[in-house]
Amino acid sequence: MFWSDLVSLIVLLAATASDPAPLQFLALYSGCAMGEYFHDNGMHALIIYDDLSKQAVAYRQISLLLRQPPGREAFPSDVFYLHSHLLERAAKRSDQTGAGSLIALPVIETQAGDVSAYIPTNVISITDGQLCLETELFYCGIRPAINVGLSVSRVGSAAQLKAMKQVCSSLKLE
Repeated sequence: MFWSDLVSLIVLLAATASDPAPLQFLALYSGCAMGEYFHDNGMHALIIYDDLSKQAVAYRQISLLLRQPPGREAFPSDVFYLHSHLLERAAKRSDQTGAGSLIALPVIETQAGDVSAYIPTNVISITDGQLCLETELFYCGIRPAINVGLSVSRVGSAAQLKAMKQVCSSLKLE
């Protein structure tokens, strides 16, 4: 497929930093609803949430204005529920129920690479793995700039070929 063919298959929904907090908060849900339309009609959709940390900040602003009690890092206590509910909407349907799929790729921005902050740890606990990208690696010419020490997959050997499992079984970190 050429780029001109792909453009007709893309739905782009954006809420920028200059948009009001409620719009930034709701944009991810609107995008998910659009993806679910394709999913429910037997097609395949990919949604990239860029990024969940910005949505959490928008939700924090709304919650503080509504005088809801703040929790850790001033985020409302139900921000974990919001992200898990949103990410759990991604699914693959069986052939009997329509055979559509919705894949979610959440993006989280960390402050100085701190993956132990509240929002990154919440999203890490929900997802099946993560790729941690670092600007330092990028500037050193390593592309993609993936920090393999912080990146994790919970799929593991289930996604490996038998030959790869045999080779890797003897390569354990001590």
